[in-house]
Parts: sequence; C-alpha cells; structure tokens
Amino acid sequence: MRRAAPHPSRRRFLDVTGAMVAAGLTSGCTPDPARPGRSAPSAPATPVPVPATGRHQAGITFPRTAQRNLLAVVADLAPDVSPGPLLAELGQTVSALAAGTDPRLLGLPPGDLTVTVGVGPRLVRTAGAALPGATDLPEFSRERIAPRARGGDLLMQICAGDALLLPVAAAALLDQAGARLRERWRQSARRGADVPLGNGLAAPRNPLGFIDGIVGPHTAAEQQRDLWLAGPPEVAGGTLAVLRRMELDLPRFAALSVAGQEAVFGRHRADGTPLSGGPVTAGPDLGAKTADGRYLVPADAHARRANPAVVGTGLMLRRSYSIDDPAPGLLFISFQNDLRTFTATLTHMDTSDALLRFTTTTAGATFLILPGFDRRHPLGSRLFGRPH
Repeated sequence: MRRAAPHPSRRRFLDVTGAMVAAGLTSGCTPDPARPGRSAPSAPATPVPVPATGRHQAGITFPRTAQRNLLAVVADLAPDVSPGPLLAELGQTVSALAAGTDPRLLGLPPGDLTVTVGVGPRLVRTAGAALPGATDLPEFSRERIAPRARGGDLLMQICAGDALLLPVAAAALLDQAGARLRERWRQSARRGADVPLGNGLAAPRNPLGFIDGIVGPHTAAEQQRDLWLAGPPEVAGGTLAVLRRMELDLPRFAALSVAGQEAVFGRHRADGTPLSGGPVTAGPDLGAKTADGRYLVPADAHARRANPAVVGTGLMLRRSYSIDDPAPGLLFISFQNDLRTFTATLTHMDTSDALLRFTTTTAGATFLILPGFDRRHPLGSRLFGRPH
C-alpha cells in the first residue's frame, strides 16, 4: 500500500526550493517583453498531459517528440529491500505526479511530465538470470568512470517541458522511497530545438552542432521489431536502456574546418544529409566514391562505423541531451530490445570511429525499462510479483 506522505521532508523541501529559486533567477535574466520597443511574445502552447499508464511506460515513444528537459536519477536499493513493494509505490507516485494530484508537486502544474522507471542487472538477476536486462554493460575504451558512476539498481528518467518540475518530481519519488533507496548519481540535461527532417520526423542538434537521432525505429513495425521486448511475459512491453555520460572536447572539434567536422560524422552539418547525397532520412550510400576513388562517406566516419547494416544489428532509439555539469558534453540514452544492438555497435566504433576521439565517457549503466502498468498491474509486478 502507498505510504502517505503529504508533506516533503525539510531537507528535500529546501533542496527543491533552492532549485526553484535558481530557476527563477535564471528566468529573470531574459529580456523583459514589457520594455518599450519590445512586442510581447505570444503565450506558449499548454503542454499536453501524458498518461502514466498503458502497455509501455511513458517517456520513450510517447510523447512522440521528447520533452526538452531531462533528469536521470540512478540509485541503489538498500540491503534486504524487496523491489516489488517499492516499485508498486513508485508507480502510484508516478501516476499521481502525472495527474497533478500529488501534494509534493507544490502546486506546480504537471504539464507533459513523464517518469520512466528501469531496474539494473543485479535486480533483474534476482528474478531470472536468463532474462533480458540481466547482463551488465561491459567496459569500453575512452572511459574514465568512477565506481559510483558505473551501474546501479534503479533508474528514474524524469522528463518535462518545464525544467522546474524535474527536481520537484525527483524529490517526491525519493521521499516516497525513503531509506529504501540510496542515490548513486544524477544528471540534468536538455535538448535543443527540433529540426524537421521530413516524413513527420524531427530531431535536435547535439552539442557538436549536428542533427542527432536521424536513424532509429520510427515506425510502429520498426519499434515492434527492434525496440519493445516481446517476451518472456515478465518483461513483455518493456525495453532495454543504456545511459552514457560523455565529456566532449568542444574546442578541438570546433578547430576543425566545417568539411573536417562533416567528415567525422559523414553528414552535412547544415541539414543532416549524407555526404553521399540523398535526403536526410535516407541511409548513406556507403559504396559511393569520388572520381579518384575516395569514399564520399569516409571509412572512419560515424555514419559508417555506427551503421546498423554494417554492424549487423537492429535499430536503437537514440536520445542525446546536452549537459554542462560536471563538464560540457552530452548524456546519451539508447533504447533497444537487445543489449547487443548497443554493445556490438560501440565495439565496432571503438576500432576507428572518428567521433570517439572527441569523447570521454564518465558514467555508464544499463537498465531493463519495466513494462507499462495500471491499477490492476502495479509497476514491476510481473517481474517481482504483486506486493502483499
């Protein structure tokens, strides 16, 4: 049963209030639309609420366009804590936050708030060693990951158009868990404005200036094939997530010519079209060459080294968010129904992908994103049993 918590703890309330004040101070630095000579901007569109319940958790393919702001909170379960009852309570809290009925929202409208919950390999193995999500993420080159920033038992991915909601929702979730959860690391991140790609698709630019997330399982058929887990029944409707926090060597990349930057990615910076030609949503022609025999998409270009057809894997739904703390870089998140889709891709990139020369990974983890839930089927109940 959900533990009543009408009042946030004093410590978490102060943390949230500080974040709210900081956000208010930041917004106060924007130009004043009421000043003479300035026309008042039109009122922003009201975000469409996102239901928390359903076959799949919200925050992956719904809403279709990812919210601009994200907070990832990774935590561990305290010893001897049973995951089933905790996950059920967190699911109830997620529903209340999304509906705007949890008093710990402090009166803020939830808007398009979503919370997506995943469990790490250690917890999955307690339910079944052969289940999807039971395998730890291996180590790769170009990593500088402290032990505390590698792995974790629980992921709470909190997304919203309003950045003010993120620390408030996180405080409510952690307050609900109480001493049963010990926070491991967290990362705030944001997405740039979406660039239309055609065919109803859009994607943002990454901190290196290039459109990110062009290739992925965008159709329902592709998502059924490469994104959602079909079974076993305990995990059907879920997916596997990989998180990687990376520092980017922005000055060194910026020192390249535009042509040099485009050679790293294998795409044009302005519009995302492949260097081999064709529309932005088309895959690059990896066999196309210049008159003197050089590949139009260089042999070490990211578009070639990470190409699913070259690697021999399915598609991954990729989300990249810009970060500036603890250092300028990005938070990379991918969703796929087979961890090999990610591991084989990064292994193939490790050998000669030109993009990796500008990255250093400082945090990494993988999680089984639990199937969707509702009142009859609490969050995590199919994997860990219904709470008593």
